[in-house]
Amino acid sequence: MTGSVTRLHPALVHHIVNTLGRRTLRPLQEEAIKPVVDGKDALLLAPTAGGKTEEAFFPVLTAMEEKRWTGLSVLYVCPLKALLNNLLPRLEGYAAWLGRRVALWHGDVTGPARKRILRDPPDVLLTTSESLEAMLVSANVDHAHFLDGVRAIVVDEVHAFAGDDRGWHLLAFLERLSRVTGQPIQRIGLSATVGNPPELLEWLRGSDRGIRPCAVVSPGVEVPVSGPPAGDTELDYVGPVDNAAT
Repeated sequence: MTGSVTRLHPALVHHIVNTLGRRTLRPLQEEAIKPVVDGKDALLLAPTAGGKTEEAFFPVLTAMEEKRWTGLSVLYVCPLKALLNNLLPRLEGYAAWLGRRVALWHGDVTGPARKRILRDPPDVLLTTSESLEAMLVSANVDHAHFLDGVRAIVVDEVHAFAGDDRGWHLLAFLERLSRVTGQPIQRIGLSATVGNPPELLEWLRGSDRGIRPCAVVSPGVEVPVSGPPAGDTELDYVGPVDNAAT
């Protein structure tokens, strides 16, 4: 592999080639490497099954190694528990290539399992926005110990949050989390095609606008200027922020 892929951790490149059998990455995955590893806030756009998860996770794992993040350093937020359940085995495998651990925390996770996570935090925690809120208000969670090492958050299906109350709650929790960590947190959104990606990215950045550079990554994805795409079928089209919830 050549080009931007060389920015990935060598162990990841080894397993992408020898375990996944991939000689190249998709353009979207390759173009996301540099901005994410460099710590930019980013919005990564791709159709369904377009590789958005790997697009974010491989460079985040690389940053974790390069910058020597320890303890719980990455939150991966999804709008649905079922999506988190499906992602868990895949992300566990990727993280294990670097000797890192992934855990799951949502409403169906048992009390004993949560206690184990609090006692021995993973490197990456898959969770929902509601569970994130619960962590931040729970007297059973030592925020200074458990969350102060968070350095990046990946919000999957970010268009499902934007423009409704659930999204504003998520932003509020991120602001509070920044206060817990004492520093801005890199924010990475994953989305299907939307009509106004810069606006969606600025929404996700919240009060962190201007603190760090940002990038919209969408190679090969036609981004509509306004209105739905032509034709009778709409595929992975969200539209402006006001319509995102619908």
